[in-house]
Amino acid sequence: MDEIIQMLEEIHLPFSYDHFAEGEAAEPPFICYLLPGSDNFSADGRVYFKAGEVNIELYTDCKDLPAEQKVEAVLDGHGIFYEKSEVWIESEKLYEVLYQFEMEV
Repeated sequence: MDEIIQMLEEIHLPFSYDHFAEGEAAEPPFICYLLPGSDNFSADGRVYFKAGEVNIELYTDCKDLPAEQKVEAVLDGHGIFYEKSEVWIESEKLYEVLYQFEMEV
């Protein structure tokens, strides 16, 4: 978890786990991150390697390539292999660029 926080601080955008509290939302661009599950390696009924799933959600009010490049530069700098997808959230009038990866926990 400390490594994730360190990476997010390097991006220099406001961030929060899962969501910002009501009334405390940041102006776009901002990041929410989640640790939705695990993909552990096991053998003989024991966990030998703990891997956590990580989602970094970048929210912007318009397509923001410089913000995406900031996120990707930090992930690349830490040697993180990630998958990237994008969606427009009509109800929020925001783009969400999702970076998904796994890392040792």
